[in-house]
Amino acid sequence: MSNLMETDVAVIGGGPAGMMAAIKAAEGGAKVVLLEKNNRCGKKILVTGKGRCNITNTKPWSEFATHIHPIDRFIKPAFFNFSNIDAIKFFDSIGLPTTVEQGDRVFPKSMKAIDVANILQEQLIKVGVNLLLNSEVSDITMVGDKVKVTYLSLSGLVNAETLIADNVIIATGGLSYPVTGSTGDGYKFAESLHHSIIPQFPSLTALMPVNYNRDLEDIELKNVGLTLLVNKDLIQMEQGDLSFTNNGIEGSLGYRVSRKAVKSMINGQKVELVIDLKPALSLEKLKARIDRELAAMGISGDNLGSHKMKDLLRKFMPAEMIVPFISCNPDIKISNLSEKMKDWRFKISSYTGYERAVVTAGGISTTDIVAKTMRSRINPHILFAGEVMDVDCDTGGYNIQVALSTGALAGTSASSNRAE
Repeated sequence: MSNLMETDVAVIGGGPAGMMAAIKAAEGGAKVVLLEKNNRCGKKILVTGKGRCNITNTKPWSEFATHIHPIDRFIKPAFFNFSNIDAIKFFDSIGLPTTVEQGDRVFPKSMKAIDVANILQEQLIKVGVNLLLNSEVSDITMVGDKVKVTYLSLSGLVNAETLIADNVIIATGGLSYPVTGSTGDGYKFAESLHHSIIPQFPSLTALMPVNYNRDLEDIELKNVGLTLLVNKDLIQMEQGDLSFTNNGIEGSLGYRVSRKAVKSMINGQKVELVIDLKPALSLEKLKARIDRELAAMGISGDNLGSHKMKDLLRKFMPAEMIVPFISCNPDIKISNLSEKMKDWRFKISSYTGYERAVVTAGGISTTDIVAKTMRSRINPHILFAGEVMDVDCDTGGYNIQVALSTGALAGTSASSNRAE
């Protein structure tokens, strides 16, 4: 064993959870090695927030918790150990000022995700973490009361290397955006160490309607309502902004309902989305407004010509949406216009997979993990952090905050319970 690299704490994965875990473990006085398969840390950070990186959200725990799935109580100790306010102070202290945008979302002031990834990697080096890039872990086994980590060094000639650690933190992420290195390695490691794995599925992803009208692509809707129906039962109602893309319905509103929609489709259930273009108006008030607009146009009667219908619809929706809206509702007329605007239905046929899903639902069962330490109940030398666990959140800065909170707690726990 004397020929092997030895360390107090080994962290597998250089995303936000892994980097924070390594930083906190090193600050706690531990000798720390971080292994990352890519040639830099934080590769997935670069694609978050449309390249801006939504670091966290300033909502208090009572509100923040409602955006955590499948249960929030598991994350509560980690959140209060390293909260959203702590995260903002941390980034400020290491030289990354932040700004709060609409929806209590926190971004770097530079609005550049690369600045977040760079400053975290710089901090790793500052606190003395031994950073092994281009190092892909292939196996984790126990050797007595130590953990043996086998990895491939991908720099130059590919060589199999090993290190021995008192504690190993698995922070390998999920399956989302596999081009960034998230390929589910952590599930394999955890399973080999006898942990239970909850089946995974993509979340915060686009939902594709049946016979999708491609003229809708690139249209964005502000402050609309969205209802999720599963087997015609009302499951979820939300309000906010929605985008039509080449992959279907997404944006913050689409993402919010995607978790339950995808899970329902996997279970063979029928999924339908209903868009309310005017959620601030009741059906009666919308009808009254339509009547006022018709009177102003000097129009009476139920059936309008195509040209006049388009003129009327310009009062209620973006110009680029008028043609596809009419195409999707060929039986539209004055008498049913208000219903069509408040009850625009889309049967959903499929969803975008891990290649573009923001986050992975499912993962290592939280029943196998002590919430107050992030340490395994099955093997006390193993800890977990971030998306690899069966924890996922809504869009809006919640996922990265949970990664930072669980990483910070895992790092602190690992450094405080190492072999002296």
